[in-house]
Amino acid sequence: MSADTEVTADMDLPPAAPGRLPLVGHAVPLLRNRLEFVERLRTYGPVVRMSVGPKKVTVVNSYELIHEMLTSKSNSFSKGLLGEKLKLFGRSALPVAEGEPHLRRRRLLQPAFHREQISGYVDTMRETVAPSIARWREGEVLDLKTEMGLMAQDVAMSVLCSFRAEQERARAILDAVDTVFTAAIWRTMVPVSSLERLPTRSNRRLKAARSLLRSEVADIIAERRANPGAHNDLVTLLLEARDESGAPLPDNEILSEIIGLLAAGSETTGVMLAWLFHELGRNPELERRLHEEVDSVVAQGPITAEHVPRLAFTRRLVSETLRLHHAGWLVTRQATKPVRLGQVTLPAGEQVLWSPYALHRDPDLYPDPLRFDPDRWLPERPQPPRGAFIPFGSGKRMCIGDAFAWTESVVITAFIASRWRLRPVPGAAVEPVGLLTVHPSDPRMVAETRRAVTGKAA
Repeated sequence: MSADTEVTADMDLPPAAPGRLPLVGHAVPLLRNRLEFVERLRTYGPVVRMSVGPKKVTVVNSYELIHEMLTSKSNSFSKGLLGEKLKLFGRSALPVAEGEPHLRRRRLLQPAFHREQISGYVDTMRETVAPSIARWREGEVLDLKTEMGLMAQDVAMSVLCSFRAEQERARAILDAVDTVFTAAIWRTMVPVSSLERLPTRSNRRLKAARSLLRSEVADIIAERRANPGAHNDLVTLLLEARDESGAPLPDNEILSEIIGLLAAGSETTGVMLAWLFHELGRNPELERRLHEEVDSVVAQGPITAEHVPRLAFTRRLVSETLRLHHAGWLVTRQATKPVRLGQVTLPAGEQVLWSPYALHRDPDLYPDPLRFDPDRWLPERPQPPRGAFIPFGSGKRMCIGDAFAWTESVVITAFIASRWRLRPVPGAAVEPVGLLTVHPSDPRMVAETRRAVTGKAA
């Protein structure tokens, strides 16, 4: 047994977080205000122990130990409880696959996400979101979480599946994704398997949502089989793939893969864009700088792949939104064997969680952490240490679509800014709400048309 995995009798266990109640543990603050709770856990040390009912969970707060867990010691961990619950989208999909199956599937899908390939997606991204933005009307109150989620979903379906759903159908798919995500996070926080089998209203809604997603994707696959060679996209890649024995992938695995990627590609990007425009709405100077950059770089023409690297301030806006408003408040892992992290040793089977949301708001890593400041990402400014900013994870399980998401976010932000201003709804109080992702409590904003301005790019 190696030094990393050896368990010693005198090894310290993680200290227990204060506030544990008999029987329920820390369930009350976790359910009442989970975002405040995970940030407070950070103040108790680099590694702490909490409990939900009888279940004990180790929380890793130190960015060094999180980085170690995700990289050099990643072979000692599986995806954990949340990963298991996210198998509601499909048991074999890349985001929840483990071990060798995960490695094989990642290698299979990687060509669709090469950076060179993504540059070729920009025109499709722009053409996909254009009809949605053109439907907005002066003075219209928009639900940004829904609007941005639909745009991100449309982009994922257009680029990866060469498919566009009509508006009502797209909204039904987005609602189904939200239903499955919500079920996954509640089942993670309240891991009582007997409740998952009861014929409750929420379980019936979940069953219907999963059925709808599978039906929609099955239709795409059937259409593709009827028209082979018509497209060169992710669906084609999966249909033409062969396993180690030379057999094609089972339809059930193809379904799981497409559903998983569509879900991941719509929820987090949509929420991030909603937060970005919320921040612009209350920071007129930042909005002005964005408009100047877009008008200077893109001018009156359509945004293209050549423009994306020159939209430096736009990208810093995205970076700062991913920091301050990271969608993930809870990520889980499970120790598959005894493993040492810092001064503690985790036994095999230990459930572990960490919070990107709390990590990215750590005042020891980010000066004035609650201030939305895109200029903190200027190269001449001090940068956070390696492993302290991980919007798409790290190591072998880093999100395969990170470059896709960066490009998509810059393109959509610049496209909207070239045509619209989004103003806050008077009197609206916006607070973060932590479900599967951290989204704004009141995502409504008012659309105002704008004209191009002249000036130097920020």
